[in-house]
Amino acid sequence: MKNPQEVVQRMLEQDHFSQWMELKVNSIAEGTSTVSMFVKQEMLNGFGVIHGGVLFSLADSAFAFACNSRDNLTLALDAQINFIKKAVRGDLLTASVEEVHSGKTTGVYEVKIRNQASDLIAVFRGTAYRTGKSLFENKD
Repeated sequence: MKNPQEVVQRMLEQDHFSQWMELKVNSIAEGTSTVSMFVKQEMLNGFGVIHGGVLFSLADSAFAFACNSRDNLTLALDAQINFIKKAVRGDLLTASVEEVHSGKTTGVYEVKIRNQASDLIAVFRGTAYRTGKSLFENKD
C-alpha cells in the first residue's frame, strides 16, 4: 500500500485539468486533503466572477485526493455544490476536505472552499465508491 503523498503524486501526473488549474496540494492524509489555487482570467465567466464549473472542479479534485488517499481506487457516485459567495481574478481559493463517513465500499466527504480572507465561497458534498483496487495495480 502506498502512502497518501505517493497516491496524490500518481493522480496528479495523469490529471491534466488539475495541472491546468495549477492546483497546489497543501496537505494530504488518509481521508483528507487541502488544495489551493489562484483564480486566473480564463476561469472567469461573462460576469467577471469565477465560473461555477471551476469551483466544482477545485472541490472535485480535493475530494478525489482525499477519497483515494488510502490507495483504494475510489470514484464519485454523487456530488453537489452550493455557491455561497463570488470569487474574482487573483483570489486564492483553498478547498479543505472533511471525511464525514468512511465505509468499506462508500465514503461521504464535505469540501469547504474559502478565499484568502477565510470567507466561505462554496460547500461541496460528495459520495464515493471504493473499488478495492490499488491505483498502482499493473503500473509499477
